[in-house]
Amino acid sequence: MTMGGCLPGGQIGPWPPQCANLAQWVGSSLARTAHGGTHRTRPTVGSRCETDVVDAPISGRCDARFGAVREEFLRNFVDRGEVGAGVCVMINGRVVIDLVGGWADEARHRPWQPDTLVNVYSVGKPLVALLALQLVDAGLVDLDDPIVSKWPEFGAGGKEEATLRQALSHRAGVPAIREPLTNSDLWDWARMTGALAATDAWWIPGTRHAYHTNTYGHLIGEVVRRVSGETCGARLRAAATPLDADLWFGVGPAEQRRCADVIWAGSRTATDVNFADLKGDELMTMVGYFNPSGYSSMGVVNTAAWRSAEIPSTNGHGTAGGIARLYGALLEPGRLLTAPLLEEATSPQSQGYCPVLGEEVTFGLGFKPTAPRRPFGPNPNSFGHFGTGGAVGFADPDAGIAFGYAMNHVIPRWQSSRNRALIDALYSSL
Repeated sequence: MTMGGCLPGGQIGPWPPQCANLAQWVGSSLARTAHGGTHRTRPTVGSRCETDVVDAPISGRCDARFGAVREEFLRNFVDRGEVGAGVCVMINGRVVIDLVGGWADEARHRPWQPDTLVNVYSVGKPLVALLALQLVDAGLVDLDDPIVSKWPEFGAGGKEEATLRQALSHRAGVPAIREPLTNSDLWDWARMTGALAATDAWWIPGTRHAYHTNTYGHLIGEVVRRVSGETCGARLRAAATPLDADLWFGVGPAEQRRCADVIWAGSRTATDVNFADLKGDELMTMVGYFNPSGYSSMGVVNTAAWRSAEIPSTNGHGTAGGIARLYGALLEPGRLLTAPLLEEATSPQSQGYCPVLGEEVTFGLGFKPTAPRRPFGPNPNSFGHFGTGGAVGFADPDAGIAFGYAMNHVIPRWQSSRNRALIDALYSSL
């Protein structure tokens, strides 16, 4: 028996009525109900089966060669708790997979559409880094220039020798702001960057690294603004629009109707933390997450204020297709960055234990090189970034792959069973 799945044009189509194994049982039922609700079909004793409704409309296209990715995308809804998501894959500049499914809200009233935007968290870090790197390519700033050469106020608190390279690789010494801040401050770019500039360094810049969870966007973004005279949001749109890449720092009012609600599967909040009991790296980490209390998005993520603000390390919004198209453009020599600078940016710049992530980490310049702990795929030159809850964008120059995955049900932490299944299925199909 042959397996069904994709019509000649790549659209999801009808499946054979009989199935020989669990993958086919699941796939058959899901595909037959792709536009009217998904069903979970599982075998029972005596070769009988029972069906439970799993309400998740699926749409899009997938080359027949990559049916395994389609299967895992469907399984994410059936078996892994996915609520709404999209996955897009380009190979050598051609879209081979572009699927969306599920719901843009927890109540399951709004189907996920091809143009549904969602907060992709740290997937945005390479995007803001790219904006800075483009200014390096243009000769307007050098990687080893002190930040104070473009942002004099940043020199306070022992940071006068911190360089752009150190900032891009999480070595600048400011993963947290010391001055107590409120969420009202969070919506004010000048207030946030001013407080960051005034913060005493947590270590001598360049002597160690720690993941700048939330401050990264304000740190790199203010350098971008000082050098270019434009906001990160404006420069990202200028870079993304010619690529047809739906990516945003600061979603305008007219576009917010497209935003999916983020659904947290349990999270820690500032009210759970007694800062007075903390010191050293633990204090630094918690302040980085929760000063101000909404810096990591908790309690504010689905508000208009959060979506419209520019918090580039944390609140970038986009589609899976937008992510994939940007990484696809990075694989075109000279289109977004010159080849030598891209090679440098995606090569290890800082390696060692990170107290914020609690493990050995390798940082590039905004991009993370692939690593055994968090691989993008089997090839050694892959680069990209995961985001909180599982969103991910990456490029694999060896295979010509550009990959984007975005979803709204956030599960700890970066790498999840959902994105892992999609990536593994992709490479098994090559």
